[in-house]
Amino acid sequence: MPTYNKLVRDLIPQIIEMSGKECTSRALAPKEYLAEIKLKMLEEALEFKEAEEPKDAIEELADILELVHASLAVYEISYEELEQIRLSKKEERGGFSEGIYLLEVEGD
Repeated sequence: MPTYNKLVRDLIPQIIEMSGKECTSRALAPKEYLAEIKLKMLEEALEFKEAEEPKDAIEELADILELVHASLAVYEISYEELEQIRLSKKEERGGFSEGIYLLEVEGD
């Protein structure tokens, strides 16, 4: 039996069992859950980076967004509060919509 040891979506164990296979899973403690969310987010970000088709890239973004929502629940903050932080940072430092690519800074 292959070993995965990774965070999966909530319905994956049921989907596996419905396909006639057996699996072992457990619920993670909050600290461990957050650590696994961070690892999964890196995994999904790399998959987003490697996606060649727009549909695949969008699906990876959806996975990342799902992990953002899971993180917010752990931190006990709402999506609206996160959005306010995002807007505040955008107002102060700008967004990423113009595609600015910094080459170098003299004096660093």
